[in-house]
Amino acid sequence: MLRLIGWVFKLVLGFLILSVAMVIVYRFVPPPVTLTMLADGLSGHGITKSWMPLSRIDPDMPRAAIAGEDSRFCSHHGFDVAAIEKAYLRNARGGRIRGGSTISQQTAKNVFLIQGGGYARKALEAYFTVLIENLWGKRRIMEVYLNVAETGIGTYGVNAGAMRYFHHDASSLTPAEAGRMAAVLPQPKKRAVIDPHGFVRRHGNVLSRRVGVVRNDGLDACLR
Repeated sequence: MLRLIGWVFKLVLGFLILSVAMVIVYRFVPPPVTLTMLADGLSGHGITKSWMPLSRIDPDMPRAAIAGEDSRFCSHHGFDVAAIEKAYLRNARGGRIRGGSTISQQTAKNVFLIQGGGYARKALEAYFTVLIENLWGKRRIMEVYLNVAETGIGTYGVNAGAMRYFHHDASSLTPAEAGRMAAVLPQPKKRAVIDPHGFVRRHGNVLSRRVGVVRNDGLDACLR
């Protein structure tokens, strides 16, 4: 029994050391590949990505992401309790299913974990969210998010997405282009950036208009 406890302790300690080391490394080095990318590669979709520093990405892109995914990104510490409660009430009423995840949580999941999963995966997501909030800071979180988030089948990051859909890089996006890409981030395999219809088109137009609100209200202040 004592030997088993000893092994469990060593495994937990090893995980803690390895996870903190990975987070520290990725504070300075772009994550080379994620589990989601590997799954796409194994399924035959390929992996298309092109890292671009946040300083070069058009500011309207992170503003559109904040407008669409996490309006309190600059003010929370990784978890938006109000958004989680709102999502729970909406789901309970049978509305469109929303998870209430922040950009920080999505980044933790995208970089370190697999998609889907149950409570164990959510617990690990919370753990990595706390780590990146404390070891990376907001600018790095947004930078990594915009470079690893799936923007289409086999396409990762807004720079690769911009080149695929608009035939130019992400350094010169219009509010409309940024809004359309932000509109597909929650479900990139089901929503089309080019010639969008229905909800995606309407949502993209809303986000393109909210870009100015995010800027004027200082909701992106932590990125400036």
